[in-house]
Amino acid sequence: MQDRITEDRIERYLSITKEAMDKLTVAAPERSFNRRMAESFLEMATSYYEDALHFREQGDLVNAFACVNYAHGWLDCGARIGLFDVGGDDRLFTLFE
Repeated sequence: MQDRITEDRIERYLSITKEAMDKLTVAAPERSFNRRMAESFLEMATSYYEDALHFREQGDLVNAFACVNYAHGWLDCGARIGLFDVGGDDRLFTLFE
């Protein structure tokens, strides 16, 4: 059923988000304000991803699902505004064009 959060669904979302995290690179120059923003976005995404793993291990699939989606949201936002270079990947990221 599509209206259920299952272990398989959580694993799929975790896998997609991990793939996105592994693919991106920070695009902003080293000493720029945008670099600090990019690092902050990545820190937020990583924190939410780790929270998702924790909740999944505890059997709390609802919070795991919420956290993995927040994690990917931070990645998407960073890619869309140009903080991250994602190689034009519009499968893992929601790009503008």
